[in-house]
Amino acid sequence: MSALPSMPGKSRPAATEAYDVVVVGAGFAGMYMLHRLRQQGLSARVYEQGGDVGGTWYWNRYPGARCDVESMQYSYSFDDELQQEWNWSERYAPQPEILKYAKHVADRFKLRSDIQLNTRVDRAEFDESGNLWSVTTSDGKTATARHVVLATGCLSNARMPDIKGLGDFKGKVYHTGHWPHEPVDFTGLRVGVIGTGSSGIQSVPVIAEQASHLTVFQRTANFSIPARNAALTEEERDSFRANYPEIRRIAREEMRNGIVQEVPDRGALDDGDAERRAKFESRWAKGGLTFMGVYNNLVFDKAANDTAADFVRGKIAEIVEDPQTAKLLQPNDHPIGSKRICIDTDYFASFNRPNVTLVDIKSDPIQEILPHAVRTSAREIEVDALVLATGFDAMTGSVAKIDIRGRNGQTLNQKWAEGPKTYLGLMSAGFPNLFIITGPGSPSVLSNMIVSIEQHVEWITDCIAWMRDHDLVAIEASRDAEDKWVAHVNEVAHATLYPQANSWYMGANIPGKPQIFMPYIGGVGLYRQICNDVAAKGYEGFAMTAAEQRQEMAAS
Repeated sequence: MSALPSMPGKSRPAATEAYDVVVVGAGFAGMYMLHRLRQQGLSARVYEQGGDVGGTWYWNRYPGARCDVESMQYSYSFDDELQQEWNWSERYAPQPEILKYAKHVADRFKLRSDIQLNTRVDRAEFDESGNLWSVTTSDGKTATARHVVLATGCLSNARMPDIKGLGDFKGKVYHTGHWPHEPVDFTGLRVGVIGTGSSGIQSVPVIAEQASHLTVFQRTANFSIPARNAALTEEERDSFRANYPEIRRIAREEMRNGIVQEVPDRGALDDGDAERRAKFESRWAKGGLTFMGVYNNLVFDKAANDTAADFVRGKIAEIVEDPQTAKLLQPNDHPIGSKRICIDTDYFASFNRPNVTLVDIKSDPIQEILPHAVRTSAREIEVDALVLATGFDAMTGSVAKIDIRGRNGQTLNQKWAEGPKTYLGLMSAGFPNLFIITGPGSPSVLSNMIVSIEQHVEWITDCIAWMRDHDLVAIEASRDAEDKWVAHVNEVAHATLYPQANSWYMGANIPGKPQIFMPYIGGVGLYRQICNDVAAKGYEGFAMTAAEQRQEMAAS
């Protein structure tokens, strides 16, 4: 069914399909959005460029890929039966299990009939006379919809490095963000891994166990904390399930990053050296992202941050046997946590293996890829296979691939040429009825993504329902509200240490990309309250178009 009114004075081409909402992407955001829209009786079509649901967990199949948020928390909360019935096997779920969960959700809620796989959205154009979007897909078809929701993901547009000769390499080349769906066996091969972000750190220990020799090409050393991954016991699962309502409430309302953890009551310098070290040791032994929650000022105070950074650098020196290699692996160009901190399983210990070599490409840059080797300034290193762990065009990359045209034909890429501008990370002025899930200007990648996804989906669907109840046909962010929000996001960011790092939070990993801090660092609880207050005030900061206004414009 479609709740769309007809467009006065205009007729649609016969081949055009009409929906209330078009959703781009069938990851966790797109699937929940579809489920909520159906509950409201709205017609929706989800277009997914991959061959199945799952989003980032469909594409990122590299060796060792797993979530860095504990599995019992990295899961949907909207359906209690789903929470109670699903059994996570490990503290940190591996990629195959997360993908299996995504498929289970698609099947359990019978979502697949409204999801079109292997279909890319190429263009979306707003028709001002009818307040409708025209969406063109890679199969050459066009659909119209009152609303378009971009559920394209923050880490889904893999970045290919611009290295001379890469196309001439005769061996296999793999990108961690576009890994083959069939198993890859590196046994007996000389492998080069380029990049030491999260995907490189997770894949290196696994590849090292297979390869005859592994060369890791590192430009920037990264802080990483042991995952301490382990099988979940039935008692642990039952404890979570029994307390899920309160756990979810705390995650949404009280935790800065949407991950339930101990809340520190002091700063790092409020403790003496021995007590502080004991707390760091305890959290290191526990493992995981919560290491940054030992003290409450690690992301604000450089002196406090230094105590944590020095502790981790000391741990790297303890683990890595060769002093020169250990020194190269110790980050010294950014505060700990100002880039997304990594968690690993035996990453640093991998460099004690006789078949693993570290190459520092900051001092010895890669010059070109030869048919069977990587040539740096100082040497040629023969390799049979290359793994590109070179990350993503984060936050905006997947949106930028779509030709999105709003009012007066302006493209979103033109508007965002100097950096993304949104109001609340949800909408961008000049692009009515276009919503973004976990867009720039929202907590997104600084949080447990599913907590942020659920909050955005619920806010957007509540907004659409409110519009229907009030006979409104268009909503868009006002430029004044957008400008004030962008300024606020930057003001909050610069009160922290985050902008001191050349991170993908800043777009620094993409040549030519404007460097501004994209996520909102104020915390998911505060952000949720801001969004709720905006809605409670009749969507303050948004401009509305009523149905009669549309008819008057069409008649004139």
